[in-house]
Amino acid sequence: MTITITSIRLRSVWYFFKLSLHGLKISLQIRRAPGFIKVKNTGFGYLHYTITAWESKESMQRAMREGAHGEAMKESAALATEIVSYTYESDEFPSWKVAKEMIKQGKVMKYAEK
Repeated sequence: MTITITSIRLRSVWYFFKLSLHGLKISLQIRRAPGFIKVKNTGFGYLHYTITAWESKESMQRAMREGAHGEAMKESAALATEIVSYTYESDEFPSWKVAKEMIKQGKVMKYAEK
């Protein structure tokens, strides 16, 4: 299965509410997406994490570009100073401890201060 780990560092703790609204809409979208297996979220303050599992990389990529997730991506620069994403293949869904270590290998997108 394809696993994607994402971390989002918010510009302000006040953006948590907007992030949560996006998260709810995205969760509703991906749970109905073909190839979806599992999602977990955690976070506090400025830093938030998501882990998703998919049957294939193609099903993950399709879901990430469409619907609520696609719309949320357009607001990334306004909400976050940094987003890190790491995708890999595995037979096991990672623990949070493992995921937080693995994300250090991820692709980093930094957004300028506003």
